[in-house]
Amino acid sequence: MHIKSILISYLLTFVVFLMIDLLWLGIIAKNLYQKYLGEFLSDKVNWTAAFIFYFIYVAGISFFAIYPSVHKESVFNAILLGALFGLFTYATYDLTNLATLKGWPLPIVFIDILWGVSLSAIVSLSGFYIVKWIN
Repeated sequence: MHIKSILISYLLTFVVFLMIDLLWLGIIAKNLYQKYLGEFLSDKVNWTAAFIFYFIYVAGISFFAIYPSVHKESVFNAILLGALFGLFTYATYDLTNLATLKGWPLPIVFIDILWGVSLSAIVSLSGFYIVKWIN
């Protein structure tokens, strides 16, 4: 696989991740997060930090889920590894917050982990087909 193909597939997967997550955060679950996390939320999003997270996260999904699944030529593997990546990463974030932040809401832990599993599985599946399409 050429570097150009890797970069194009990465950027397309990044766009998929960004669109789905912004739809979730900005529209679908906006009121839910406001209800449970209102006191934790900033008035302004730090877009620099957000985009650094997105770039790193999509690199992680690519490295740990998409490319191994393309190598195995397994759609099931893409979904499974993506879901597991989401479980491990979102559980790390939410359970750490639950352990260290006063008043971190338990419902958010479950909702956010489920979202991370779903989002990562969908993005991994999309990335799998993007890589196959690019090559």
